[in-house]
Amino acid sequence: MELTETHIKSLLAKLPQLKTEIQKVIVGQDHILDELLVAFLAGGHCLLEGVPGLAKTLIVKTMSQALHLAFRRIQFTPDLMPTDIIGTEILEEDHATGKRFFKFNKGPLFANIILADEINRTPPKTQSALLEAMQEFEVTYGGQTYPLDKPFFILATQNPIEQAGTYPLPEAQLDRFLLLIKIGYPTEQEEFAILNRTTGTKKADVKAVITAEEITQAQELVRQVTINEDLTRYVSHIIRATRPDTTEVAYVKEWVRWGAGPRAGQALILTAKARALLKGRYSVLMEDIHAMAPAVLRHRILMNFKAEAEGITSDRVTEELLKVIERTGSL
Repeated sequence: MELTETHIKSLLAKLPQLKTEIQKVIVGQDHILDELLVAFLAGGHCLLEGVPGLAKTLIVKTMSQALHLAFRRIQFTPDLMPTDIIGTEILEEDHATGKRFFKFNKGPLFANIILADEINRTPPKTQSALLEAMQEFEVTYGGQTYPLDKPFFILATQNPIEQAGTYPLPEAQLDRFLLLIKIGYPTEQEEFAILNRTTGTKKADVKAVITAEEITQAQELVRQVTINEDLTRYVSHIIRATRPDTTEVAYVKEWVRWGAGPRAGQALILTAKARALLKGRYSVLMEDIHAMAPAVLRHRILMNFKAEAEGITSDRVTEELLKVIERTGSL
């Protein structure tokens, strides 16, 4: 259906309300919530990285309540099998005829928002099953394809400090995540508010402010946000400059092993468009690209051994690139 101007204004007015509802439960994390909402509007998945106790699970659960969508949490463990998340066939009997038949019993992936908790604790076989769902928005079992519910959003978490007994995500799967969002510790004021709010009897009432149909309309609206050719070319320059074999940036040549692929450019433009819409604009500005670049690139730029030894991160590379390319215009 074609959206009228009134409908579009009504839809855009609900986006700030969505954040307000989530903030009834979540203290601080303003930047994190913005990035999550951007990813959701852009129709992509997120990898959330942070130490235990930083409300990663609570953020996703609260977000699903405000969105009025089906939410499922999957705790990833070393013994988790693909059928545990996709589903499996069960033998049933038709009581009228006495005939037996196999029926597909859907797994927890058949929901709108999936929290894949500690995704790097499960073996590659299960991770690959999740990869198909992330990329194709469908799962295959016994030669039969089953479409997933829409909108479909996977938010996976991983603990950066405890790596014993984990299975690091392969680069191909990392690339499927639109954003890698890092959660840090709260400020002193925020921590006081958390303790004050969570140790009493009062519970926040989170109201659903947007429907699944409206979310789908908002995602379609994101692609209609305009970006001029100069900014598109600027994004292309950034992405190409991350690759050691083609870049002219000395910093990249020294510290980077592999650069970002074309999917990174698509992600940067889409998330910049989503951020513009979230800010109430219908066109992308340079600030949108700069704001989204770190979360888009941090899991797509692979550092070399020397960089890892020196503590040089992909965020630092992105920071240098934005300085150099903005100054020179192009490379």
